[in-house]
Amino acid sequence: MSDAGSEASTRLGFGTLLSFDVAAPASSQDRKVAADRADGVAVSVPFLIGSHLLWVALLVGTFLIEGRPLGLLPAPLGGLVLADLCLWSLFRRPSLAPHAKLRFACLHSLVVAGLVFWALSMVTASDSLAAKAALVAALGAGIAAYFTVPLLLILACAATVCGLAFASAAAEMICVAAAATSFLVFLGISRAGDLITTAREQLAAQWELSKARRFVSEFEECGRGWFWETNADGLITYLSADLAREIAGDPDAVIGSRFETLLRVAESEEAADARRSLGFHLAARFPFTDVVVRAPGRDDVWWSVSGTPNFDEFGRFMGFRGIGANLSEERRSEAEKSKLARFDSLTGLPNRPTMRAMLDQALANAEERRQGCALMMIDLDRFKHVNDTLGHPVGDKLLKLVSQRLSDVLGQDGQVGRLGGDEFEAILPGVGEETRLSDIAGRMIAEVCKPYEIEGHRVEVGTSIGIAVAWPGQADPAELIRDADLALYASKAAGRGTFRFFAPEMRTQATERQILERDLREALAKDQFRLLFQPVVESVSEEVVAFEALLRWHHPVRSVLPPAVIVPLAEECGLMPRIGEWVLRTACAEAATWPEHIRIAVNLSPSQFADPSLPAMVTSALASSGLAAERLELEITEGVFPVDGAAPEQILAGLKGLGVRLALDNFGTGRSGLGHLRDAPLDKIKIDQSFVRGAANARSRNAAIIRAIVVLAESLGMDTTAEGAETLEELTLIRSLGCSQVQGFIFGKPMPAQEAHALAATSKPTSEVVAFSRPPRHRLIRMGRIHVADEELAVRLRNISAGGAMIECDRDLAPETKLLLDLDEAGQLPAQVRWCQSGQVGLCFEDEFELRRLARLRPAATTPGGKMLTPSYLKPAGAASRSGRKAG
Repeated sequence: MSDAGSEASTRLGFGTLLSFDVAAPASSQDRKVAADRADGVAVSVPFLIGSHLLWVALLVGTFLIEGRPLGLLPAPLGGLVLADLCLWSLFRRPSLAPHAKLRFACLHSLVVAGLVFWALSMVTASDSLAAKAALVAALGAGIAAYFTVPLLLILACAATVCGLAFASAAAEMICVAAAATSFLVFLGISRAGDLITTAREQLAAQWELSKARRFVSEFEECGRGWFWETNADGLITYLSADLAREIAGDPDAVIGSRFETLLRVAESEEAADARRSLGFHLAARFPFTDVVVRAPGRDDVWWSVSGTPNFDEFGRFMGFRGIGANLSEERRSEAEKSKLARFDSLTGLPNRPTMRAMLDQALANAEERRQGCALMMIDLDRFKHVNDTLGHPVGDKLLKLVSQRLSDVLGQDGQVGRLGGDEFEAILPGVGEETRLSDIAGRMIAEVCKPYEIEGHRVEVGTSIGIAVAWPGQADPAELIRDADLALYASKAAGRGTFRFFAPEMRTQATERQILERDLREALAKDQFRLLFQPVVESVSEEVVAFEALLRWHHPVRSVLPPAVIVPLAEECGLMPRIGEWVLRTACAEAATWPEHIRIAVNLSPSQFADPSLPAMVTSALASSGLAAERLELEITEGVFPVDGAAPEQILAGLKGLGVRLALDNFGTGRSGLGHLRDAPLDKIKIDQSFVRGAANARSRNAAIIRAIVVLAESLGMDTTAEGAETLEELTLIRSLGCSQVQGFIFGKPMPAQEAHALAATSKPTSEVVAFSRPPRHRLIRMGRIHVADEELAVRLRNISAGGAMIECDRDLAPETKLLLDLDEAGQLPAQVRWCQSGQVGLCFEDEFELRRLARLRPAATTPGGKMLTPSYLKPAGAASRSGRKAG
């Protein structure tokens, strides 16, 4: 019966249908079908005999009623009854082959037809219509008895039509009978073909079922495995008898219990992964394979359990059906090797190939369940920085903790896998609602962003998530993965630490991005980059002290593109080191043509700063351009510092050893702590423009923040640059708050190199020193006077330095007004008003002022042993040095 399936699906031809019942069977399957059909005919034989007896009785009765002699009529009628009895006796013999019985039935039909025609020849002369009808009806009885046997049906129909013609019936009746019997022949043959094909298919299915049962029985009897089945509620409906007896003693006692009660997962890290995986698959109605568990009540017996969900044609869940295998040590070792091939060795999560196979199964499962299936692409933010600064062991432990948190959040709603590096993936079968997916993604981000304590380091990372949902009829794995990747890219572009759902327009954006990335790779070779230079001025003198180099891309189609477009794209496609080196070399070469007191500021991206060869590249740029190292200022952002406070000391020390200046850009907008200001050798803090803009508003707190940053910078000996100043009000406030330098549109927009060169040539050196751009201001409150024209006004001194002071006065003074500042013992200081606002006045001294002159004569302390401490800047130079030696 190995060809059962192919025979069952073969279409029967007309000749095969005619000969099927009377020919010797070609296979055991046909033999069984023929036997069943012969049994069906045997059931019809009594009907045929009864019909013949009825019509014989009707014919004889008609003759007797009409008073006609029977003559020789009993001879054919007796022969008919005798033939029927022979047919009946043959069909009752079980030893006779089915085709032999049906061959005799054909012979019986021919004999019956001959006897009936003989009887008709005797009745015709009498012109008895009832007698004729009885005989023709006897011929037609075979049509009903043999309707599903094509050859017998054809014989019965032909005999009936011929009987009508022999009985001298009307031509119209004969035609109608011929048409009707032809139609019956067609229906009978079609019905016979369906019955034979169906019988073959049923036999093939029964044979396959028998074979499967035999295999199951043999597999169960060998003791190496067992089968199980549950209903939709998770209750066991079948369990191999030997195992059921081993567990409960009585196989029936296990039926109806929950499948999970059979499994006992050990309390270990690997077992926890198995427990989560099994729980997910059962709850999500998802196929699973080779989940290793312990047998109940046995510590030395392990099982490998696999299962597949069953759904009906309407997508309704019917339960699970699966197999379990007993694992010996050798087979358990093989299972572990198989697991290593399918799971990530670091986190224990499914790896990329396994997740792809699970996605294929999930989408097929979604088709059966008629529900959606969601895919999340998860990428960690700032993981590479942690790996580079704290080392791979810390990074590996971080990945394990992140995978644990993701699995805990997802629970039994889905399965998390690690694709490689810091990339994860989550499959959520049966989940398609945006509200639910948003909740899960939000909880994932919140959990991953919580701090981690690893080997004494406090580590913080973020995560971005892209979500795509496949609905029944749209289940293409490759397309779903691409859509989720596009959504992930959109979430990163939105600022990271968020999630985005896929939208069709993302495909267009991705295509445009690919084109832009291709153009970016060619931009350097095609000389499409340009540098613009924005001036940085000294806040008091308003003289240009530096320029910041700003990158622009002159795209042939998209016009001029700013760094906000260039840098993220270059970082992602790995072009930032090359572009950054070009910017540095070009900026140094341009700055070498400026006056020596003008610096050049160049921004460094995080990827550049993480490159150990950065100091060597800066050295090469300085050497090739001839620019002095102290004229180069490298700007870094807070993003280059790890969260736990450990600065990348080697890079910083290497740069500082070259003599270049280091500035912290966009201060206050990042995530670093004040410890970086303490530990990193910074020379300048750049206050972000978000604090400068709107700071002049009376309700804004930005002014207080700027003042705090300035005081902090002065205490650490650093310059401050306020970015984004655009109005006179903002400039005046910046001056009053003590910022060293100002950068913004109020002094100049980014300009080409020629304009920057011309502006630099007109600038004059200020009194700033290399290490610090403005003499330190000392805050104090004391009374004084100013002489303006012939008038004397009382003022309060708020701070003072060697170059100027800030006072409070009740009268507004116009800028450029000259006056004398009278500080009693310190004498009168010629000065000029630089600015005046809200009662505060900034003064610039005509000559450098010695702060020691502020010291007053004080009487000796009356307290025994008392001593008045004097600030170092008020001590004479000799006294200060002697004090230092004495303290040492």
